[in-house]
Amino acid sequence: MTFQHADTTHHCELKFFMYLVAIGWLYVALMMAVAEANHPSGTVLGGIVTFLFYGLLPTALVMYLMGTPLRRKANREMEAKEDAERLATAAAAGGTAEPLDTTPEAAAAPSSAASKPPSP
Repeated sequence: MTFQHADTTHHCELKFFMYLVAIGWLYVALMMAVAEANHPSGTVLGGIVTFLFYGLLPTALVMYLMGTPLRRKANREMEAKEDAERLATAAAAGGTAEPLDTTPEAAAAPSSAASKPPSP
């Protein structure tokens, strides 16, 4: 599996290893849960709780947190694509359109229309 862009290949490898580690940890947690359930003083409920709190919940949290940069990048690319389509549509209609500035600084700054005093 090869890609033309090196950055894309790097992200695919990172995702692959992230999933590989998650599957490995879930396997370890499952074996801990089975050992807990099969121990003479252990219970099935203890095995379920062990798998839930040592395996499933921590893995879900880590996967969510590790996937945040990839989700942000995908959202930025989608916004850039929508902005480009909006500009192309406005150009084709003969109008002029400026790209939308969605940075936090732009959201905090007052708009130019709101900062102008009303004319008499």
